[in-house]
Amino acid sequence: MAFATLELRQAEVNRDGRRLLGPIDLTLDSGGITVILGHNGAGKSLFVKMCHGLFAPDKGTVLWNGRPAVATRQERGFLFQTTPLLRRSVRANIEFPLLALGSPRAERRKKVEAALQQARLDTHANAPAASLSGGERQRLALARAAIASPSVILMDEPSASLDPASTKELETAVRDIAAASTKVLLVTHDIHQAKRLADDVLMFAEGALLAHESADSFFTRPHEGAIADFLEGRL
Repeated sequence: MAFATLELRQAEVNRDGRRLLGPIDLTLDSGGITVILGHNGAGKSLFVKMCHGLFAPDKGTVLWNGRPAVATRQERGFLFQTTPLLRRSVRANIEFPLLALGSPRAERRKKVEAALQQARLDTHANAPAASLSGGERQRLALARAAIASPSVILMDEPSASLDPASTKELETAVRDIAAASTKVLLVTHDIHQAKRLADDVLMFAEGALLAHESADSFFTRPHEGAIADFLEGRL
């Protein structure tokens, strides 16, 4: 199966004359879950937002299948730490992207019901989205991001404010989405979460990409410098 290809070539983010991220040369063209690791301020969130096309790099290029990220944002899903929800029911929130795409009513109904069950929100379908707990809101936001079957969903620390039980439920939903052939890029500073979810790892420190390798290799081989400091809790 062909997956969306992400290419960064000498991509940089600069603010007030200071380089915050890059330069980055990277190609991602496989499925599964890519976990983006690093300390607070390492550049993880900047990286994933730039990859989604929320802003263009100050230098270099960010391309999805050869097209600029900023021009193809509607083709991907994105999950923030706290994702804004519509002031509507749970069902209406999930259905909204399909309405925007003009999907037929029967198709919308079938997909929404399946998404509600997968997110374990079917008993809350007609409740206001605002009445949900934090974990339920994030599962709703993820279901809404996935409902149109995007090839990629990017997530910026989606479980950062959740308790362990809610985090476990969200991680299950993330695995289900990745298993359904949607590529996932997930930012976290939680090493244990990365070990549970990652197929491959991107490691950042001080705005630089230090490593890109399989999770098996990253978490088992010896490291030095900033990577060792992070994994051993010194950074």
